[in-house]
Amino acid sequence: MTRQSECCEWYKLRNQMVEDQLIARGIYDPRVIHAMRTVKRHKFVPTDKLSKAYEDGPLPIGLGQTISQPYIVAHMSELLRIGPNDTVLEIGTGSGYQAAVLSHLANHVITVETIPLLANEAKETIQSMGIKNISVLKGDGSLGTPHHGPYDAIIVSAAAPRIPSPLIRQLKTGGMLVAPIGTKNSQNLVLYKKMVCRSVQKTLYHVRFVSLIGKWGV
Repeated sequence: MTRQSECCEWYKLRNQMVEDQLIARGIYDPRVIHAMRTVKRHKFVPTDKLSKAYEDGPLPIGLGQTISQPYIVAHMSELLRIGPNDTVLEIGTGSGYQAAVLSHLANHVITVETIPLLANEAKETIQSMGIKNISVLKGDGSLGTPHHGPYDAIIVSAAAPRIPSPLIRQLKTGGMLVAPIGTKNSQNLVLYKKMVCRSVQKTLYHVRFVSLIGKWGV
C-alpha cells in the first residue's frame, strides 16, 4: 500500500466514523464534527490496535488506561460549548486524543496527566502533529492547576466519586465542567455549570471510565 492510498484509507475510516457514530447519534455542533474529522485518531492508539482505531469503542493504551470511545469524546466536547477564545483544562491526558480534539475548539488547552510515561508519549504525539496550543503537564490532575486558571471549561477524562472541589474553584463563573462521577463499577456522566448564586448539576447517562488517580480520585 502506498503512502497516498494509506492516507486515503484512514480518511475514509475517519469520515465513516463521524457519519455513523457521531452524526447518526445526534452530534450536531459543526466545530466538533470538523475537529473529529480532522484529528487522526490512529496516531493516538498503540500500533497493535491500529486496525481498531476508528471502531465504536474505547481502546487500551497501556498502564491500565484507555483512549475513549469517539462518541464520548465528541459528546463531552460538545457539551462544554467551547468558544475559540476559551482556555480549557483537561484532567487525564491519556494518549492525548481528547486534548487534540479540544485544540480545534479552544484557544489553549491545558491537560494534566498523572502517569509520566503517558504524559511524555502524548506530548511527543501532539508535537509530531504540529499542534501548538496544547500544554501537557505532569501531576495530580484531581487538584487541577490553578496557576493557569481560571478556566472557561473543564473536562475530566477519568471517574471520581464526586467533582473535585479544586476543579470547581478553578472554573470561571458561567463555565461548564463535564466528568464521569461514581464508583469504579458504576458511573454517570455529569454536566456542571458554575453560577454566581446557585450552580447547576445535571446527570446525563451511564458511562464507564478508568478511575481518576490522585487525592480526589476513586
